[in-house]
Amino acid sequence: MSTIKLEIVTPHGVIYNDDVKMVTLCGKDGEFGVLPGHAALVSLLDAGVISATTDDNKEIVVAINGGYAKVSEDKVSCIVDGAVAITDEEGQLSENLEKAKELLKKAQTSDTAIATAVSKIESIKNKWL
Repeated sequence: MSTIKLEIVTPHGVIYNDDVKMVTLCGKDGEFGVLPGHAALVSLLDAGVISATTDDNKEIVVAINGGYAKVSEDKVSCIVDGAVAITDEEGQLSENLEKAKELLKKAQTSDTAIATAVSKIESIKNKWL
């Protein structure tokens, strides 16, 4: 199966940079999915969750507080103001989930977008714990 490069960058550095099978982005007009070979576009990103699936079916989840995405046929570049990767490396899942919730609650966006993103994070917590 073909892949697409996903790059998520904040002013503090790279959060994620690897190949994935699919990416779901939190656009200003709603969520949308990106697969390899997608038409080129640029989109504003709202506060929310970027999720992706790797070749080995591992789920990548990153909470963001807004930014923009540039999509081409073989790459998705997300430039965001702030981000927290939600992983369970070294038993840090609960701490990462709390950091993600705080990031989202501080975002300058609609209450609905924040509530939706926090709800997604809660469902991730329930699935992974």
